[in-house]
Amino acid sequence: MTLGAQVQQDAVVHVLGVRFHTLTRQQVVEQLLHWIDEKTRRMVITAGPEFVMQTQKDEELRHIAHVADLVTPDGIGVVWAANRKKKVVQERVTGVELVQELLNTAEQRHQPLRVFLLGASESSLKACLRRFRKDYPLCEFAGRNGYFRERDLPEIMGQIESFAPHVWLVGLGQPKQEKLIYHWLGSLPPCVAIGVGGSIDVWGGTVKRAPAAFRKLNLEWLYRLLKQPSRWRRQLALPRFVWHVLRKAGHDT
Repeated sequence: MTLGAQVQQDAVVHVLGVRFHTLTRQQVVEQLLHWIDEKTRRMVITAGPEFVMQTQKDEELRHIAHVADLVTPDGIGVVWAANRKKKVVQERVTGVELVQELLNTAEQRHQPLRVFLLGASESSLKACLRRFRKDYPLCEFAGRNGYFRERDLPEIMGQIESFAPHVWLVGLGQPKQEKLIYHWLGSLPPCVAIGVGGSIDVWGGTVKRAPAAFRKLNLEWLYRLLKQPSRWRRQLALPRFVWHVLRKAGHDT
């Protein structure tokens, strides 16, 4: 992995020690396509408040966030915290929307991409691959489900290496996906690796994304909680995040 993004350094804001880039989704897409043309290894993290709170207790994850080439604000809490520091974040850049925008742009420009997906159940992955092959016929897709053992990783990485993707999408949940990318990206041919969480389930139709009204009001987190009440423990990261931001107001966080 090449460390240090080639993104203008004034387009960043630090939230509780995590550096976020304040680019629009289309600007991020242009940066990704530039890196693909460059044929360099790059790591992209799409991070919300839950990820930020994980870095507070996980030194390795904090280091990974520091050396990642691009960290996008995937969560209204991060946008709120950045705006408190007078660093305007124009929009959330979520993994779901970023990848779709990247593939749409590549299709429109007749720039075929090779994309490998790692994660989700076998049924969700197959549904996602069917959809992507239909929607983006110029691109080539391959994948592997996310149910594997640690000892399977060398074989899986060999499969990815043989496919030689331009884009490697890892949907194993945070922080597992970021740690896997960090430890294995250097062994693969040059590509852009993006942690996408549960996006494969959304693209495959297994999990429905929040309706547009919820997304417009930045209440996607509430919709997920209503649909999956078992997420309440994870959602506790949100009030803790707000408390930490308010407590550190006036300091360089």
